[in-house]
Amino acid sequence: MEDLLGQLDALVPRLRGSLGGVRGMADWEAAKAEIFGPNGALTVLAKGLGSLPKAQRPEAGKRVNGAKEGLQRLLEESRERIAAAERERKLGPAPDPTLSPRSQPAGYRHPLSLVRDRMVEIFGRMGFSVASATELETEWACFDALNIPATHAARDSMDTFFLPEGRAVAGVARKGSERYLLRTHMTTVQIRTLLAEEPPLRIIAPGRVYRRDTVDATHSANFHQCDVVHVDRGVSVADLKATIEFFFRTLFGDGVEMRYRPSFFPFTEPSFEVDMRIPSLGKLSGTWVEMLGCGMIHPKVFRNVGLDPEVWSGQAWGIGIERIAMMLFSIDDVRHFYRNDLRFLRQFQ
Repeated sequence: MEDLLGQLDALVPRLRGSLGGVRGMADWEAAKAEIFGPNGALTVLAKGLGSLPKAQRPEAGKRVNGAKEGLQRLLEESRERIAAAERERKLGPAPDPTLSPRSQPAGYRHPLSLVRDRMVEIFGRMGFSVASATELETEWACFDALNIPATHAARDSMDTFFLPEGRAVAGVARKGSERYLLRTHMTTVQIRTLLAEEPPLRIIAPGRVYRRDTVDATHSANFHQCDVVHVDRGVSVADLKATIEFFFRTLFGDGVEMRYRPSFFPFTEPSFEVDMRIPSLGKLSGTWVEMLGCGMIHPKVFRNVGLDPEVWSGQAWGIGIERIAMMLFSIDDVRHFYRNDLRFLRQFQ
């Protein structure tokens, strides 16, 4: 028994000495086998327990297990040191978490995002909140609810992206067999919001829309609009003009002039086209530029969403975000916004 215990006590310094000269995992495996292998020192001692008197075996077995745990700890510590040294050899020293981080180049905000956020801030001063809805829409929400007739050109598949007939879309309910489509204007958010919320309300809806346009310097198959809706009792054309003029003068300066021309839109009555003239606007200085369409929400639109047009009235208008950005930044080609060219994007920081 005493001889067994003496040999056990000698194993720890023996293994520590072997591990001291280890330089890689091959040496480590050899040192481990010297103790734990089939003919290793600890294995031989464990096999010798059977030769001890029966009364001494429990205590001897306990001592063998204790020695085994200590030896395994030594091996694990050594393995971790070898692994760390290998990582440092391949990757260099581990980073010091107490050091200040290296400066990283800041990203660039897209000019359309800058303009959208500026628009949201201006309308926020007038009490407008931001509303949103799905980009995938139904014919009813995109056309019928807005009093757009079945013969309107926008319903033609040459102008609008329709999904294959019979296609079901989760989360977007439709009536009967009507088709799904990618929204062609942000006015669909007006319909969705009036169905979900009770007026009075003031919302703006910035977002992406889709049309089958041939891409050129002034057209894109997808672009961005911001729809403006104000519904309350007694909203008038005076409120419409005041909202438009506050927005444009805040954005472009007090020198802005606005001009209103009678027009027609199925979802507003009366309807107007709005032109803007600015003394200093590059090549467009002093020129009347068409900016948007607007009007008072049509009574049929109110009825389609379950509201009484004798009680409620409202203004509605929309404007292209790309159009505003092109004028603010003197950009002459809408395709620059979508090319992800850092030489272009860096100019707006």
